[in-house]
Amino acid sequence: MSVLGNFIWLIFGGLVSGLAYIVGGILVSLTIIGIPFGKQAIKLGMATMTPFGREIMVAEDFDHPLSLLFNILWAILLGWEIAISHLVHGVVLAITIVGIPFAKQHFKLIPLALFPFGRELC
Repeated sequence: MSVLGNFIWLIFGGLVSGLAYIVGGILVSLTIIGIPFGKQAIKLGMATMTPFGREIMVAEDFDHPLSLLFNILWAILLGWEIAISHLVHGVVLAITIVGIPFAKQHFKLIPLALFPFGRELC
C-alpha cells in the first residue's frame, strides 16, 4: 500500500513540493550560515516526496541546546508557514473519503515541518 500511496502522492503534488523544498534548501545552503537550514529543508523535501510507510523518529540530539536554538529560529522564520500549509492541505483533503489517507500524511509532516532539527523520517 505504501508504494501505491507514494506513487499517487508524487503524481498529485508530492514531487513538485519535494523538489521545491530541495531547491530552496540548496539556495539557502549557498551561504555558510544557511547550511544547517538548507540541510533540514532538503530532508523535509525528501520526506515530502515519500511520506507513506515512514514514521517520524526523535534523534538523540533533539535535546541539544543548538538543536533547540535552530528549531526556534526555523519555527519563527520558515516552519510555521510550512506547518500551516500542511495543515490546510490536510484539512482540505480530509473532506473527502478518498483524501483521508493523504490528509493523514500531511498531518504527520506538521511536526517535522515545524521543528526539523533532531527529528528524522524513517
